[in-house]
Amino acid sequence: MSQSPSLHVKTEQAGDVAVVQCCGRIVREEALHLLKNAVTSLPRMRLIVLDLSGVEMLDCGGIGMLVSLQCWTRNNGIQLRLVNPSNFAREMFERTGLTCVLDISSVDDAVDVLCKSDSTTENVNRLAN
Repeated sequence: MSQSPSLHVKTEQAGDVAVVQCCGRIVREEALHLLKNAVTSLPRMRLIVLDLSGVEMLDCGGIGMLVSLQCWTRNNGIQLRLVNPSNFAREMFERTGLTCVLDISSVDDAVDVLCKSDSTTENVNRLAN
């Protein structure tokens, strides 16, 4: 687990999927760099799920970093999903109009994507054999 005084980040990986759990405050320079490094230092992933359920505070720098990470992942052929944002984070996304820019999902939506991609991969593997 990586942390700054205001943000704790825990990363788990399974195959080409990573879950990055954020707890605390996505504010100020140190926390922003921690989040950026947690995402951009992952080995080649197909999907990165950013769990925002533990986010207590999100300032304009944090919002800017999430948009920047969305652009970075898209440019690198990686899907980024923001999952289960806290009430505060969801309100910030709605107030800034970013709900139409960022891929924001519930936990159930993210699980559906993972299940569908796993079954698609299994079906492709069966056809190849």
